[in-house]
Amino acid sequence: MLVKYFDVHTHIISSDKNVVSILNTYPNSIDFSHSFSIGLHPWYINREKVEEELLRVELKLQHKNCFALGECGLDTITKVDFDVQKSVFRKQIALSEKYQKPLMIHCVKAHQEIISLKKEIKPMQQWVLHGFNKNLQLAQSLLKNGIVVSFGAAIISHKKLQEVVLEIPLENMLLETDDNTDLKIQEIYQKVAVIKKIEVKELQQKIAQNFKRIFKG
Repeated sequence: MLVKYFDVHTHIISSDKNVVSILNTYPNSIDFSHSFSIGLHPWYINREKVEEELLRVELKLQHKNCFALGECGLDTITKVDFDVQKSVFRKQIALSEKYQKPLMIHCVKAHQEIISLKKEIKPMQQWVLHGFNKNLQLAQSLLKNGIVVSFGAAIISHKKLQEVVLEIPLENMLLETDDNTDLKIQEIYQKVAVIKKIEVKELQQKIAQNFKRIFKG
């Protein structure tokens, strides 16, 4: 049986039949014919439209192709009021729990707030911090609090991040291409396999296990 490549957060569906992609969508997206996640991104929160857009998210969470809620989260460098971000994030956490969907998290300079919310709410659904590109100490803190990390294009050339990948157990990681259109998920797998000093096939098997456990797919 051929083991597939899993791209858990992408903006473009791969045409390769050996790749399982989770397409990142928004409340105003129109194509839900592929595996997708949907959420209200902190950059795009409009106070006047929040309730309407959350209703759209809730509706699509019930779609057969929906694998996760997200991306959603907290971002301290966007112009959207941080308290508003937290309120919207809390509402999406509640939807994640209600519909039993893992949470795909966008986080910029708000990791301790994410961890604090995780401790406070004690969610049953898995949280995944996508596009992780910080240090080992933060990665270990996230893992300690039950948050899985997903790595993308940054691991190709980011030496410090490669050290993080080396230290993190395979069962606590996922892989993604995000919005990078020049990189295939296979290249990220190959890089991680080199870092971990394992065969790509073994990595595929491990990530496949993680995917099935987290996304119930």
